[in-house]
Amino acid sequence: MSQTFRHPDILKIAQREGKVTVEALAEHFGVTLQTIRRDLSELAEANKLERVHGGAILPSGTTNIEYEERRNLNQGSKVAMARACAQQIPEGCSVFLNIGTSTEAVARELLQHRDLMVITNNMNIANILVDNPDCQIIVTGGAFRRSDGGLIGTLTVETIRQFKFDFAVIGCSAMDEDGDILDFDIQEVGVSQAIIAQSRKCLLVADHSKFSRTAPARIASMGSVSTVVTDQPLPGHLTQKCVDWGTEVLVVG
Repeated sequence: MSQTFRHPDILKIAQREGKVTVEALAEHFGVTLQTIRRDLSELAEANKLERVHGGAILPSGTTNIEYEERRNLNQGSKVAMARACAQQIPEGCSVFLNIGTSTEAVARELLQHRDLMVITNNMNIANILVDNPDCQIIVTGGAFRRSDGGLIGTLTVETIRQFKFDFAVIGCSAMDEDGDILDFDIQEVGVSQAIIAQSRKCLLVADHSKFSRTAPARIASMGSVSTVVTDQPLPGHLTQKCVDWGTEVLVVG
């Protein structure tokens, strides 16, 4: 693949937005449509992007983006979503927060909440909430995943099943066009399914880039959660499905 200075920037945009378009990139870089089409073709040949009509998307795969890299994606949107999500959680309740950079953002927004019990399988969240003296923290236990501070496996699921929490906040790796919530790690999928089952109200926090990505393992349908908190309107057909399911969609800027 011939190297150009645009390729790293194109990949950063694709990771941030989930997809890129030829017209938008041509305007962004001040080059011709033909030049951008050639760039995208070269990136596709290197299996870094997947060409679609009018642009490209992140390639389908079985592994997620590195955790530190995910932390830096759509930071402004994550803060806005986390703030809106935290406003749905009253003081004096129990809440489960699972693995993910979006749920970590929610934890930061709960630092001023009083009389909380937080159960989590995310060591990063436990460390964040240490700074809230009015929050009881319960860590599930399980197999420790160094890449993201997550706890997964049978012990994690068994611990979750000992609780019935008022709220749960979960993230995901991707959303399928039919409304399925997807992830990469089958063990994490089992944990997320247990979280949904043991919560009275479950909130899914997912920015718009998740609607352009794919992952191989199904967690559940969006119809299984109470509220979806996102930063852009859902595709039209998904909006109607959420209405049919009774799933609230909260779009925040």
